[in-house]
Amino acid sequence: MKRILFVCSQNRLRSPTAEKIYAATSGVETKSAGLDNNAVRLVTTELLRWADIVFVMERRHRNKLRKKFPKIVDVKPIVCLDIPDEFDFMAPELVQLLKVKLDRYLGEPAKGMDRH
Repeated sequence: MKRILFVCSQNRLRSPTAEKIYAATSGVETKSAGLDNNAVRLVTTELLRWADIVFVMERRHRNKLRKKFPKIVDVKPIVCLDIPDEFDFMAPELVQLLKVKLDRYLGEPAKGMDRH
């Protein structure tokens, strides 16, 4: 089982969308979190330790992780997806962009998880 953590700023739009569309994918366990203090679920040491790989939406998220959690982040693969904060939760454009960017890492999401 591959444990995936998706990270964005507030854990309201991009990372929860990624978590949802990949949640039922075989061989994958997903969680999401945000780096801002007002995030729905805040990134923690425990979440980072849990994850096998961390996907961040922007480079600034990777940089912030490196500053805030240097000992953990240095030993974790962190992949930047370069997805700007301009989409609503489960927006079809966001879902498609996530699929394109994550396909080589996670394969196709489970059928039916990419709908509202």
